[in-house]
Amino acid sequence: MPIGEPDKVRLDRWLWSVRIFKSRNLATEACKKNWVKLDGHPAKPSKEIKVGDVITIKLGPLQKIVSVVGLIEKRTSAAKAGNYVADLTPPEAYEKAKQARLHLAPRIVSKKGIGRPTKKQRRELDDFLYPESSDK
Repeated sequence: MPIGEPDKVRLDRWLWSVRIFKSRNLATEACKKNWVKLDGHPAKPSKEIKVGDVITIKLGPLQKIVSVVGLIEKRTSAAKAGNYVADLTPPEAYEKAKQARLHLAPRIVSKKGIGRPTKKQRRELDDFLYPESSDK
């Protein structure tokens, strides 16, 4: 074990430090929703992990499997964070998740002018409804 490396680290802090989640709050929420499993069992955010543990994380349609190579408490650059985690996810899982994302419901985009009126439409409507107020 390198000098200065802790013996145990909280799960949510480690997930955030190795950049699996963008914030520690997101890592904590994922643990609470049972999206994170430690050695096959649901894990609380405060669960202390050690080197060699296998963590399964549900990230949308992807089931990501990682192994703890090193322990880190503070977030570092992405290049350095890669030294603390080993990705065990099979390549087929990434391809399957990519295909599943394509079949998700597309975002509904409304045309301009439908719903709330634009500034120009509101002015035209005001001129039409209240013609005497526009004759200044």
